[in-house]
Amino acid sequence: MSTPTVDLEHKEATGEKPVKYVYFFGGGHAEGHGKMKDELGGKGAGLAEMTNAGLPVPPGFTIQTEACREYMRKGDVSAEVNRQMDEALARLEKLQGQKLGAAANPLLVSVRSGAKFSMPGMMDTILNLGLNDHSVKGLAERSNNPRFAYDSYRRLIQMFGSVVLDIPKPAFEEVFDGKKKQKKAKLDTELDAKALQEVIAEYKKVVKQHTKRDFPQDPHEQLVMARDAVFRSWQNERAKTYRRINNIDDMLGTAVNVQAMVFGNLGETSGTGVGFTRNPATGVKEFYGEFLMNAQGEDVVAGIRTPVHISELEKIMPNVYNQLHEITTRLEKHYRDMQDFEFTIQDGRLYMLQTRNGKRTGRAAVRIAIQMVDEGLITKDEAIFRVEPNQLYDFLVPRLDEKNAKVEVLATGLPASPGAAVGQIVFTADQAVEEFQKNPKAKLILVRGETTPEDIHGMEVAAGILTSRGGMTSHAAVVTRGMGKCCVAGAGDIQVDEKKREMHVAGKVFKSGDWISLDGTTGRVIEGKLNTLPASPDDPELTKFMSWAEPFRRLGVRSNSDIPRDALQARAFGAEGIGLCRTEHMFFAEDRLPHMRAMILATNEKDRRAALKKLLPMQRNDFIGIFRAMDGFPVTIRTLDPPLHEFLPRREELMVEIARLEVTKPKSPKLKELHTLLNRVEQLHEQNPMLGLRGCRLGITYPEISEMQARAIFEAAVKVAKEGVKVKPEVMIPLTSGLKEMANQAAIVRRVAEEVFTEKEAKVEYLVGTMIELPRAALVADEIAKEAEFFSFGTNDLTQTTFGFSRDDVGKILTAYLAEGILKQDPFATLDQDGVGQLIKIAVQKGRETRPTIKIGICGEHGGDPSSVEFCAHNGFNYVSCSPFRVLTARLAAAQAGASAELKIEGGRTK
Repeated sequence: MSTPTVDLEHKEATGEKPVKYVYFFGGGHAEGHGKMKDELGGKGAGLAEMTNAGLPVPPGFTIQTEACREYMRKGDVSAEVNRQMDEALARLEKLQGQKLGAAANPLLVSVRSGAKFSMPGMMDTILNLGLNDHSVKGLAERSNNPRFAYDSYRRLIQMFGSVVLDIPKPAFEEVFDGKKKQKKAKLDTELDAKALQEVIAEYKKVVKQHTKRDFPQDPHEQLVMARDAVFRSWQNERAKTYRRINNIDDMLGTAVNVQAMVFGNLGETSGTGVGFTRNPATGVKEFYGEFLMNAQGEDVVAGIRTPVHISELEKIMPNVYNQLHEITTRLEKHYRDMQDFEFTIQDGRLYMLQTRNGKRTGRAAVRIAIQMVDEGLITKDEAIFRVEPNQLYDFLVPRLDEKNAKVEVLATGLPASPGAAVGQIVFTADQAVEEFQKNPKAKLILVRGETTPEDIHGMEVAAGILTSRGGMTSHAAVVTRGMGKCCVAGAGDIQVDEKKREMHVAGKVFKSGDWISLDGTTGRVIEGKLNTLPASPDDPELTKFMSWAEPFRRLGVRSNSDIPRDALQARAFGAEGIGLCRTEHMFFAEDRLPHMRAMILATNEKDRRAALKKLLPMQRNDFIGIFRAMDGFPVTIRTLDPPLHEFLPRREELMVEIARLEVTKPKSPKLKELHTLLNRVEQLHEQNPMLGLRGCRLGITYPEISEMQARAIFEAAVKVAKEGVKVKPEVMIPLTSGLKEMANQAAIVRRVAEEVFTEKEAKVEYLVGTMIELPRAALVADEIAKEAEFFSFGTNDLTQTTFGFSRDDVGKILTAYLAEGILKQDPFATLDQDGVGQLIKIAVQKGRETRPTIKIGICGEHGGDPSSVEFCAHNGFNYVSCSPFRVLTARLAAAQAGASAELKIEGGRTK
């Protein structure tokens, strides 16, 4: 979404026509049109289009986005912007027969933002601009409604003070609430004109106190200050965060829409509202929205008063209702999409203030896309771009049922794994298992500072996971996504005291057994026990929609699955194989960990082989189950990757236990065992274990580990093949950095394979490849490809080693980097195409130069991120692999990438 800038000084010096900064609309004609979203923003383009269509739109003008970019570069706008704005204002005054802020019959305007992509509520608006101490009297006389005039003025001072002068909103709210209390008024509308004049006097004092100057009385000064404030609001924190989440270019800028005011607060024949041409939550084709009589726009959205359903408007003003329904139906047919609209009724006359394509849930998006195809509004090819890939989460996970429920949000963390979970708090994995064994129907939320691989047994029985530390690729996040469990990670406002088994948040203390609810889709932690609504992945509408998308998909989609249950789940979602089976997760099971630890504690090869011999049948059975589940589909199995210390107790825990026993049971035989364990833990200790003895380095140092794993894989493959199941094993060597490492491990795998085939008198086809997760591996990929038959990019570690970030600690850095705009996205969530992506391109090119048929895949968390999937689709990948519950997302993202190339749709996914 890069945006060119305009060198106005060069244009003026060369005599070229100056840039058109300001576009007028009104009198049945607009200088712009609906396709000018780059210049006019979505709101300005919509106003122009509605004006040209002859709809009742208050006139005005739009200052285009280039003026905003100029303001961001220079801290001010050019004289040409000011000149064109003044010309447009004069034209508006002439059309309306009014003067901005005149003492008699004043013109008042609204000043609103409007970016190319909808950013609801992220930027700022000022209403009733042009009022001052003199014009408010003229408005009172003209309207014959002093209360309305002074209400409009107090609203201007409050909005202008907050938005333009940066005065905290509570400073005004305190004055207003105090006046209501003094006058014993429950509603704002119960304050009369005299009371509102008193509020205005107090508001002026607030302005003077905070800014050391009076509230500006010059209407033109108000307009310039408001325009510049809207430009600045493009850079406020909530706008920057929204753009980061929605991948919107920071350099697009916002337009400013200046529009003649129409008043919904003139009395009981006036009102204001917002609506949708279809239900945005369900997709049902119904006229949907809310309104308030005798109100201005912010009253509807601020929750000060309870809005009324739009169907009630038909009873109050049937003619206005019918006109509104007819206009919005026309707009939907014109734009061929569900419309989100705003309107005002002034003295019984309808005015349209905005129309734009409406935001909607995933379920609604699918339903609306199908409906519009059936209605002939759009084609099937267009329909597949009407759903964002991530919206398909809605079909896969339970949701909180918040209808008629009291929702008290305690904290908000990272939405690490989507869905909803409601349960009773437990603080350790053992406690979770203990509670589950007492009652297998128990709903448990495992609350930890952070999780480790040894918590896997507790995570398995928990309904959801909550951590106070960790990011989107932390252990808790990655594992829960693979399990399809809800997880909120990195909720920094929560303090977890695991020793006391207490959670402290929002001034409250929660203990074991207390109920909380998690919303993994938004990251909310909610007090109490809410109900949930079940998922329905076999939804017939989803099936129909995906049948339209699938023919465009050229990229395979696999799943990261470690157990047969996950593999079957992934197949149900449409996975075409397993792209990553992590063997280390199998060793944490209760019946295997002792043998794994015995292997690690062994001081010689003989003892290691003895322990591995006990693990062999267990590992073989694991692979048998997975091969059966993935009948006919490839299964990529990664040999042991993590450092060995992860399978041992923590050093600090051992020291504490030893100290305790030396005091309480000094002659206990367990002391010797613990000292031996501590000694081995200290031997294995590394300053930076993620760059230490792990991956292929383990297999090279202890080749018997690689031998055991290879034997388990091929014995399982042969056994299942004899049952008539089609088996396609792919053995993946992790963390290689060059040809010799790859050759060493590939030789072991191939030797063991031949040994098993000879022993069992049967053969299966297989591949040996590697994970590309180090920059050096990408740079020498042509050499590695001499041995590797496939590459799978482990982008979690490749991102870590390219940036030099520790993914477990990056949260401390990311907050500042995202706030300062140093990074646009979390590189562990969305692939860094400028850096990591270039390494991937190099590796793909070099690998295919050596081995043209080499298979290329990705198995990091990026395999389920839509923009990362699009990158893979456009760079020659054969497949992506992701968590089972992201398979649908990856399938749609891959289909959209294929369709955008085949249909030559610029920009791919729609916003």
